[in-house]
Amino acid sequence: MDFSYSEEQNDIRNLAQQILGDQCTPERLKRLESEGRHFDKELWQALCSAGLIGIAIDESLGGMGFDYESLCILLEEAGRTVAKLPLLPVLVGAALPIQKFATADQQKVLLPGIASGEKLITWARIEPDNEDPLSPAVQASADGDNFLLSGRKHCVPVAAESDHILLAARDAAGETLIALIDPKQSGVSIRPQLVTSGENYYELSLDSVSLPPQSVLARGSRADEWLAFAERHYQTGLCAMAIGLCDRMMRMTASYTTEREQFGRAVATFQAVGHRMADCFKDVECLRLTTQQAIFQLGADAGKAEEAVTVAKIWCGDVCHRVSQAAQHCHGGIGVDRDYPLFRYCLIARQIELTAGSSAALLQSLGDNIADAAKSAA
Repeated sequence: MDFSYSEEQNDIRNLAQQILGDQCTPERLKRLESEGRHFDKELWQALCSAGLIGIAIDESLGGMGFDYESLCILLEEAGRTVAKLPLLPVLVGAALPIQKFATADQQKVLLPGIASGEKLITWARIEPDNEDPLSPAVQASADGDNFLLSGRKHCVPVAAESDHILLAARDAAGETLIALIDPKQSGVSIRPQLVTSGENYYELSLDSVSLPPQSVLARGSRADEWLAFAERHYQTGLCAMAIGLCDRMMRMTASYTTEREQFGRAVATFQAVGHRMADCFKDVECLRLTTQQAIFQLGADAGKAEEAVTVAKIWCGDVCHRVSQAAQHCHGGIGVDRDYPLFRYCLIARQIELTAGSSAALLQSLGDNIADAAKSAA
């Protein structure tokens, strides 16, 4: 079987590598961190100008019209350079489901601005004390033709910089609805939250926020489908980003151990180090294959891709953990030095490992689903 990418997809990778490689240097990342900037707006605009932000947005809506697999190539390269960009919440959490489930008029209002960089829409996917993003606890109470939203979301990326925030809520009848709110409107407050990677995300508090009918993008079963679609693609997007991240950690470590000498020889020639790096290589390739399978299943039938996505995310969490641990071990003390770039990769690897389900939790869920299927078939 031929697993190679198309010529157009290779062009996308080359273009992404060129832009991200030129601008995501350790010196630039260090400067952004010293300034407290966790969103590289200049780089975002450069990607917009190159058409990459609109890579999976339809051409009629200002995008390039490529598929989700092509978007995952961009995510992989962003992970490889630890770019300070909200690609997952904006392009996967917001733009993809808007294009899939919103009305044609809503798409025309929202998506061209994302593709051009004129508009930023993020996704508020998780809530405090609620481990299931498919069952929102934010309440939507009726107020005439409008709704009033009350509740909290947390760890929302770029909430302060966004024009709109996409979130899920539940009405009095127990139906899910997908809402689009303005973070500056009355009743909305945001508070910075420091996350594992060192970035500032935000807690979003909603106190009787008025939601007009036109700001409800989906409701009922369609909203449930929206959430499931967004969550599966978000998990797979994390896996794609982890491929680039872990591959770069592995290659950085291989280069370092080749150059560092001990007892008159490069430490890479020691059998224990060689075995450790071989294990990293196998891990990264297994993550790549399970992610490709999940992407394929999402493209073939997103409604039946849950198992493939879960398997990929289990591998993602385990590989992020093992490769970052091996990289630190083989680097010795320099691996935690903030003048050396490895620490950024390890912090983001840890964040990806625990985002959208840890490996242990997902493995339990996978086992439960297999057991339930066996009982149903009996």
